[in-house]
Parts: sequence; C-alpha cells; structure tokens
Amino acid sequence: MPSANTEADVDEAVFHSVLLGDAVWRGQIFDGDWREAKHTLIVREPATGATLGEVGASEPADMAYTVDRARQGQREWASWTADQRAAVMRKAAQLLEDDRQEIVDLIVRETGGVRGKGEVEIQGTIDECYHSAALLIQPEGELLPSPNPARLSLARRVPIGVVGVIAPWNFPMLLAMRSVAPAIALGNAVILKPDPQTPISGGAVLARVFELAGVPKGVFSVVNGGADVGEALVEAPGVRMITFTGSTAVGRRVGELAGRNLKKVALELGGKSPFIVLDDADLDAAASAGAWGSFLHQGQICMASGRHIVHRKIADDYIELLARKAKALPVGDPYRAEVAIGPIINSRQIERVHKIVGDSVAAGAELAAGGTYDGLFYQPTVLAKVTSGMPAYELEIFGPVAPVIVVADEEEAIRVANDTEYGLSGAVQTGSLERGLRVAQQIRSGLVHINDQTIHDMAGIPFGGSGASGNGSRFGSTTNLDEFTEWQWMTIGGQPVRYPF
Repeated sequence: MPSANTEADVDEAVFHSVLLGDAVWRGQIFDGDWREAKHTLIVREPATGATLGEVGASEPADMAYTVDRARQGQREWASWTADQRAAVMRKAAQLLEDDRQEIVDLIVRETGGVRGKGEVEIQGTIDECYHSAALLIQPEGELLPSPNPARLSLARRVPIGVVGVIAPWNFPMLLAMRSVAPAIALGNAVILKPDPQTPISGGAVLARVFELAGVPKGVFSVVNGGADVGEALVEAPGVRMITFTGSTAVGRRVGELAGRNLKKVALELGGKSPFIVLDDADLDAAASAGAWGSFLHQGQICMASGRHIVHRKIADDYIELLARKAKALPVGDPYRAEVAIGPIINSRQIERVHKIVGDSVAAGAELAAGGTYDGLFYQPTVLAKVTSGMPAYELEIFGPVAPVIVVADEEEAIRVANDTEYGLSGAVQTGSLERGLRVAQQIRSGLVHINDQTIHDMAGIPFGGSGASGNGSRFGSTTNLDEFTEWQWMTIGGQPVRYPF
C-alpha cells in the first residue's frame, strides 16, 4: 500500500487556482472577510498522510460575532430581488465549473474517493446552484379565500433568517451545498460548519465561491472545529434553523439541542438500505449493482446497500458472482493510481469496520471475500450466512462490506427489508416490473429503486429518509421551498376596519 508522502509531495497539492489558492485561506476563518485565526486545523490526505493544507479553526466564543454579522448580512440580502439573487447563484455555479478539474483532484485527495466519485460530487454541487437559482421563478405565495370581499387574504413565503449547516466528510462539498445553495437563494444567511477532516473542499472552497460570486458580507460564513463548535452553532440564539447531515447518533444530539432552543431542524442521517434480489432477477446485473451499492467510495455513503436480501433459489450463485467482483476490485491510492477502492477516512473507522466483520464471523457469518486490511485500505468484503442479531445485520457499517441475508420468498424479503430502525433507501432486482412495484411499495424508505442499486441523488428530487434516517425533511426540487422559508399570512384592505368597541 502507499506510504506517507515526503514533504516534497506536498508541493503537488492543487491549490493554485482562483478558488483553491491557499494563500487566501491558509490559517484563516471566513465571516464575509478572511481573518487570521488563533488556532488552526491540519488537513491530511487519508491515502498517504500527506499534509494538504491548514485552515483556521473557530472557537465557540467566536459564534456570537459570526451570528451577528450573519443577521446583518441577511437583512440586506433578503432585500435583493429574486433576479439579483438568482444571478449570484448562477455565478457561483460558473466559478465551480471553471475550476472543475482542480476541485476534482482536491476531492479525491481530501476524501479518499476515486476520481469518478469526485466528478459526480462537483457536478452535483454545480447542479445545486442552478436548481437553487431556478427556485426563484416559483410563486412566492398564494392568494387565499377571504370572507370579506373588500380585503385580500394572502400567504407569502419569507426567509427564515440565519441557517446553520453542519456537513459531513464523505461528500463534503455536495452535502454542504445541498443546504447552503437553496438557503442562500431564498434570502437566508448561512453559517457552515464542515467536518474537521474535510474543511477545504467542504468549507474554504465554498467560502471563496460565494465571496467571488458577490453575496453581501456575512451572508455566508464558515466555522471550523469539533463538536464544541457545532454545539455552539446549534445553540446560538440568532440561528433560526439547523440542517445536519451525518450519523444518527450525532443527529439525535443535534435534534435534542435544536428542539430545546425551539429551532427548526432538518436531519439527514444514516441508513441500512436493503438491496433485494428476487429469484427472477438478472443475476449478473444484480451482482454488478450490488457491488456498486456496497463498495462505492468504500461503502462510506449513507445510501450504501447495507443488506443484500437474496432469494434462496439463487443465493449461492449470487454470492459467488458478488465475491468474484469484490476480489477483482483494485485497492489503493486513488490520486496516483487507477483503483476502484480508496482508503477509509481514518484509523478509528477502519477499526470499527473490522470489528463489525470479525464479530459477525464469530457469530456464524462466513467470509466469501475480503475481511482484511492494510493501513487504511480495507479489502472489499462479502459476508455470507448473515442473520438477524449479527452486527453486520443490525449496524450501519460505513465500510466496503456486503452482508448477504438469504430469504425463502418475497414476503420474507419485505419483512427483512423493513426489519430496521432506518428508512433511507432501498432497491429491488427482478425480471417483473409488476413484482418490482409490488415489493418496492412495501419498503419503508424515502427512496426506492427497481432494477438498480440504492445510491442515487440529484438536485431535482425530494431527498431524505424517515425513522433513524432522519426526521422526514426533504432536500431538493421545490421541496426546498418548504425547508428554507416560513409562511406569513397577510390581509390587505383599502379602508380601515371598524369594530363594535
């Protein structure tokens, strides 16, 4: 496996473009202006350990000033016309487009994802900007029935105010922009807290984007740091809404703090997505989709295929095909080699993945492929004979592991698919569209796909889950109007109303 880079290798970093030039953001925090920070975070490349950069770190005590500046900026920004705000969003998209290849390189190095993953992430981020600009051609309200013909009754959407966004490390740019872009487009200010493992693509680059796109100072800010900074953002009195994307455990804490402070909260959390393979499925296609759903980005995706639920008649053949694909996938440094599997994000996570695999094998599961690692590189793993109660059955793994559960029939497949607290995504492989629809409609999840795998996301869809996968919020499409605005009822009359007293 690759060894840690020498200092000379750090000079290969791609921080030379308008957005990525680290002379602007090195050691700085951003609240509309770049300011030197008292503390810094060192950002390292998971594949090699090389230093990628150094960003400014915030302190909880900084939050009051940042929020105050955001509130001031938001008042000005909300007064801009819809056309003016849409133009800024389109400019942001163009800035990202201009630096596309350099940003892909950065995403590959900072997240450990393969190049294809980086290309999907930058395109999705650009799409979020354009879709958010398009929100501004939607009606701003509704004319309501009025009992008094002399008075108009109407409801209009108004900005929430200051929105706090807490984003994860696996798709740091896209999953930040999914909230940031619509919130800003609709007249709010945003304070973004990226994950401390990915604060460059997830924070510094986006700060440069909105700075150069022309939002007023304070409309977009970035705060870097750990859980203490995140909790300060959630609890800050001037922040009216929090969106969080990450683990269910942390999401529960965010929801608790936000609820205690009477804030609106949108939670997009983990998953244990079922991938059902029925006995009439195209097995080669199903194994291809199953491998992609479990191994893409090392399985570090909330929608990853977390349980392969396979009909008994074809289970042995499916496991053989899936294991063959797993064994053929090259593992290594995705920036310097053509590989399919890059590094797990950190040592703590790889130890967790391996423990889940080991404990499941100890409980009776069998390794059909993988189950070993070197450094942060985990071999794609297929676990056969997985049953209820095993860690691989119950837990979100967030690693390149495909647990296979064998079922007797369609009804048992549906039962096993719903035997989880999560409800994010699902998929059904079958040769019958009618059968696929019948099964898909009984899967409790926010997303479901027939004859495909579980990992799909686009700017124009209502994305989200339920249960332990989230609180029912939906990002994307016109559903963003519901998430990032609130209603104001207004009545209008030409003459003042007179009352009996």
